[in-house]
Amino acid sequence: LLAGRDFTESDRGGAQPVAIVNQAFVHRYWPGQNAVGRRIRWRGQWRTVVGVIENAKYRRLIYDPAPLILVPLWQSYAGNVTLHVRVAGDQLARAAAVEGAIAALHPDLPLYNATSLESNMLMGSVFERVAVDLAGSFGIIALLLATVGLYGVISYTTEQRTHEIGIRMALGAEKPVILRGVLGQGMRLTLIGVALGLVASLLLTRSLRSVLFGVGTADPLTYAVVALVLCAVALAACYIPAWRATRVVPMTALHHE
Repeated sequence: LLAGRDFTESDRGGAQPVAIVNQAFVHRYWPGQNAVGRRIRWRGQWRTVVGVIENAKYRRLIYDPAPLILVPLWQSYAGNVTLHVRVAGDQLARAAAVEGAIAALHPDLPLYNATSLESNMLMGSVFERVAVDLAGSFGIIALLLATVGLYGVISYTTEQRTHEIGIRMALGAEKPVILRGVLGQGMRLTLIGVALGLVASLLLTRSLRSVLFGVGTADPLTYAVVALVLCAVALAACYIPAWRATRVVPMTALHHE
């Protein structure tokens, strides 16, 4: 509650019709003004605003908070009422106790669809979670394909330098120098590609903001893991062929095609 008061037992059927609105309602209809005491027409009846509450997501988690009007149950009766109970321990195990308390008030009042708030929230985001799982699976497959392709390309280009390596070794170049040269050239290209990929990812993931809640579009851990995996694969793809080339006799490397 940000302003005004909550509903009380005096807000009954014969009393003055009242309502409570949220911040989104105030920002849309009375921006920068005090909403308490103003009147609104809701379902053909004029009501006085007695309180303002914080925004909350009450339909879908991905939606922005919409203008909301709350009215007392005694002034707007509904046969189906959602009862929220805060309990300690296992929530569903307390359902029997809640049902017993309601039966003590009136034995004909049925209690049904007892569930936890956590389960209700999971059901409210089931489509988004399925989409996230699919996107995550596609992302893993894409990472594997990129890994295999990166290894194949760099390994092939390094293998093509076997003749060059043989010439250098015949001229007296030491094996560590050759390895560092091959690794340096391959890793420079890899780092440039990873940097461009990170920039492109940061720009493209902005389009995902509308379907995310509770997390941001820039996850440093994910970016770091992917970059490290690609760099490790590129390092192996450069090192293994170069190491093999330095193990052969220079004359054999010179005849390599």
